[in-house]
Amino acid sequence: MKICIYGAGAIGGYLGVQFASAGADVSLVARGAHLAAMRTNGLKLLIGEEERVVHPRCTDNPAELGPQDIVIICLKAHSITGTIDAMQPLLSEKTRIVTAVNGIPYWYFYKHGGAYEGSTLESIDPGGRQWRELRPERAIGCIVYPATEIVAPGVIQHVYGDRFPIGEPSGEMTEDVLRLSALFSDAGMQAPVLDRIRDEIWLKLWGNVCLNPISALTHATLDVICSDPATRALSKAIMLEAQTIAEKFGIKFRVDVERRIEGARKVGAHKTSMLQDLERGRPMEIQPLVSVVQEMGRLTETPTPALDAVLALVVQRAKVAGLGCTARPIEAPAPAFA
Repeated sequence: MKICIYGAGAIGGYLGVQFASAGADVSLVARGAHLAAMRTNGLKLLIGEEERVVHPRCTDNPAELGPQDIVIICLKAHSITGTIDAMQPLLSEKTRIVTAVNGIPYWYFYKHGGAYEGSTLESIDPGGRQWRELRPERAIGCIVYPATEIVAPGVIQHVYGDRFPIGEPSGEMTEDVLRLSALFSDAGMQAPVLDRIRDEIWLKLWGNVCLNPISALTHATLDVICSDPATRALSKAIMLEAQTIAEKFGIKFRVDVERRIEGARKVGAHKTSMLQDLERGRPMEIQPLVSVVQEMGRLTETPTPALDAVLALVVQRAKVAGLGCTARPIEAPAPAFA
C-alpha cells in the first residue's frame, strides 16, 4: 500500500516516522528548510526517551511520486485549496484521501442526508473546489488528538497522544477504513473506526471554536482560559451556540459542556495552535475553526452573538498582526450546493 503524507510538518512528520518505522511504503511532501533537513539527515522523532530516525522519500514535487493508495492531508485547513492542482498526480480513481485536519472537512455534507446533503461551505472550501476536484467519495474522516512540534528542521518532538479516530462519511465499516485502522495499529498508533465520525469532529471543534480565538486575543494558555471566570463563561457561551447548531445537523455530544471545558483545563499550560501561529507570524486557522461554525449557524438560522463578537475581534487581531486574514463575517444564510 502506497501512502503519501501531504504536509509533513509536526503531525505529518510524526505519522511519517511511525509508518516508516513499521515498514510502510510512505512518502512525504514538505518544503523549505524542513524538507532540506529531511533529505540530508532523515526525519527524527523524539518520543519519550527514544530517538527514531527514518529516511523516507520526501519531495516538494508530488508529481515525482505518482498515484497513491492513500493520501493523508496534514496541512492547515485553509491551505488545502491552494494545493489542489499539485495534489492531482497523487490521485487515481481508487485513491482514498484522509483529512487529518482541524475543523469541518470539505466532504462534511457527503452522505449526510437531509436538507443539506451535497452542500459545500464557502468558509472552508471557497467555490467548492475541494468538493469538485478532490471529490468527497474519496474521503475518510480523521480527527487528530496527538500534540507534536517541529523543534528544529527535520526534528519532531512528540508531546502526547497517539489517537487518530477515523470513519467513512457514510458510517459504513468498509474494507478501506478497516485496512487503514490496521495500518495505524501496526505503526504503534490508535485509529478506532467510528460509525458517527461527525460527532467526534464536533467534539474536538467544540473546544477549538472558542479556546483558540480567545487564546489568540488574550495570549493565555488553556488552564488560564478555563479557570478565569470571565473567559470560562465566554467559552461556555460560544460552545452552547455551537452545540445548538450541531444538534440541528443531528450531532450527539457524548459529554456536556462543563466536562468538555474541564478536560481542556486539565491539559494545563498549553498554548493553542492559533496562539502558536500568531506568535510565529503564521496565518491562523480562523476559517475552519470559527468562521465555519458561524456559516453553519447562518444555514440553520441560529443566532451566534458570542461567536460573532469573538470572530470579529480575532479577524481584526490577525489583520493588525499582518497575517493576511481573509476571513469575514457571513452576512446572509446562503448555502452553496455542489
